[in-house]
Amino acid sequence: MAEQVEPNIVKVASGDDLAHKAFRIFAQKAEESIKKNGVFRVAVSGGHTPEKFFNLLAEAVDFNWPKIHIFWVDERYVPPTDENSNYHLAETTFLTQVPIPSENVHRIPTEASNYEFAASQYELTIRKAFDLKPNQVPEFDLMILGLGSDGHIGSLFPNSVSAFDTAHLATVVYVMDDKLNRITLTYPIMRAARHLMVLVSGLSKANIVKEVFECKEPDQVKYPVHSLWPILDKITWIMDDHAGKLLKKS
Repeated sequence: MAEQVEPNIVKVASGDDLAHKAFRIFAQKAEESIKKNGVFRVAVSGGHTPEKFFNLLAEAVDFNWPKIHIFWVDERYVPPTDENSNYHLAETTFLTQVPIPSENVHRIPTEASNYEFAASQYELTIRKAFDLKPNQVPEFDLMILGLGSDGHIGSLFPNSVSAFDTAHLATVVYVMDDKLNRITLTYPIMRAARHLMVLVSGLSKANIVKEVFECKEPDQVKYPVHSLWPILDKITWIMDDHAGKLLKKS
C-alpha cells in the first residue's frame, strides 16, 4: 500500500499574508509555464478569500498577460454583472486593470437560459482553448480553490450527485434551497491540474479544517474536498492562523 502523502500546509498570520503568498505562487507558476510551454492556463474561484489576492494581481501589469488564460472553477448562475458572480469579482478587481486580451478570458456563459447548455458551452470553450482530443481532459497549470465551511470545493457540495460526475468537464449543480444554482468543474478536472492552491481564511473555517485534515478515512460524500486526497502531492494549502487554529501541532 502506498504511503499517505502529508498535506503541504503553509500557515500565514493574516489574510494579507495569505494573499501575498498566493500571489508569489501564481507569479512563479506563470513564469515556469510560459517559459516551458508558451502559455499559462489558470482556473480561479470566487468568494471573499481570494479578493485581496486579486487586488495584488491588479498591480501586476508587467506580467506576460498575453500568454495568460483565465478560466473559472465554478460560477453562480447569475448575469456576469451581478455582485454574486465570480466573474464579476475578478473583472472588477483585476481583469480591467491589466493588459490581458479579451480572448484570454474564458468565463462561464451564465446568460444562457438553459443550465445544461451553458455547461456544455463552457466545456467546448475549454476543449478549444486546450486543443483537446475527444477523450482528453485539460491539465490546468494552476487551479485556485477555496474550502467551504461544509467541506465543499468549487461548487461540489456534500451529498450532491454532481460531486460524482466523472463524464463531463463541467457540470450543473441544482441547489434546492435559497442559494443559487451553479456550474462547476468536476473533480477529475480538478485532479488533473498540474498544481493547486487551496486558500482558507477566517475563524469560520477552523472547524472544517480540523475535520477534513484529522478525519481517519477520506469521506468524499461528506467532505467533497476529500476527492483531492489522491493528489495531495500537487496541492499547496495556504491558511491563516484563524483557519488553522484547531489543527494539531505537528
